[in-house]
Amino acid sequence: METLQIHPLTPDRAADFTDLFGPQGACYGCWCSYFRLPPKVRQALDGDGKRDHMLARIAAGPPPGLLAYDGAQAIGWMQIGPRADVPQWNNPNRSSTPLPDAPADDPGVWAISCFFFRPKLRGRGLSGAMLTGGIAHARAHGARLIEASPMDRAKQSKSIGLFVGSTSTFLRAGFAEVVCRKEGRPLLRLVL
Repeated sequence: METLQIHPLTPDRAADFTDLFGPQGACYGCWCSYFRLPPKVRQALDGDGKRDHMLARIAAGPPPGLLAYDGAQAIGWMQIGPRADVPQWNNPNRSSTPLPDAPADDPGVWAISCFFFRPKLRGRGLSGAMLTGGIAHARAHGARLIEASPMDRAKQSKSIGLFVGSTSTFLRAGFAEVVCRKEGRPLLRLVL
């Protein structure tokens, strides 16, 4: 898209975020809380509670991710920031569990954990453009490396399961596999 612009999700863009996620809250009402809240806490919240949690996080800053715009409309989201901001992404026995040289409490170790695009725009390669913007954003904010645990294959290019991103997109952006604990879900890293 020629008019694609990528911006940090600051409080003044919160309404764009809620518009993008819609009344259902994106992926089955998650509101991007899956890696932010412990399962019991997350399951106890209804959609409004998850939305309110994320809006409070946006208001508190720093930006928890990036929004992609086509003109004035937000069309995509990428959750990116220090690993510590997505504590459930760091749990043991996950494909994304931190390695000793990149601990979750190191503010220079960042994670890309989620993508979301308007359904009609999925499968068009927008995640690559967002990834490029995310790399620049992380570098400008002191990240020394970025990690992701994407999916090697999905049944369909527009699969909701690709909320973690596609391995091939990350590899094209210069990420390299550092470990693979779960078949089809490598831990990838880009050193900045």
